[in-house]
Amino acid sequence: MKNSIRMMILIVLVCAMSACSEKKLTFEDMKKAEATLFKQDGTLDSANFPKVADKYIKFVEQNPDDTTASLWLYHAMELNVMMKNSEKAVALCDNLMNNYPDSKWTPRGMYILGSMVYEDQYKDLDKAREILEKILSDYPGSEIEESVKASIKYLGWSPDEIMNDININQFKMGQVFE
Repeated sequence: MKNSIRMMILIVLVCAMSACSEKKLTFEDMKKAEATLFKQDGTLDSANFPKVADKYIKFVEQNPDDTTASLWLYHAMELNVMMKNSEKAVALCDNLMNNYPDSKWTPRGMYILGSMVYEDQYKDLDKAREILEKILSDYPGSEIEESVKASIKYLGWSPDEIMNDININQFKMGQVFE
């Protein structure tokens, strides 16, 4: 009986130690994971999206102060948007905004959140506008500022309506191509 108890304690200790000694992910691990997102012909391999997104999140959890943490968090969010996992994408963007407000990836994540999650997936135009306008107020001069302004202008429009408006404006400015 004593030997059985000792054996069980030993097994529990070995299992606990192996769980605690989980490999810390590196930037190189992230690049390898990223490579699995593409098939040999260069097209996206969506079957790998969940595994890679989880690996990105794990990297951020293990390395929150790493200079690339916000990049991998942004990419995890992107993958979740593509998988139409909107709730997780929202949570990841909240993490990005709260923990990496000065990262160049934060306004980009907010842009995706506003235009792809709230406008396209949730159809919540008010929330989409709120997020897009927050980018303009919190990140003036951002490299995506013009895209954000266009998204606000065309919020709720169909692709056909947008193209029609662009073509009309080009015609008015004499920029129609034959």
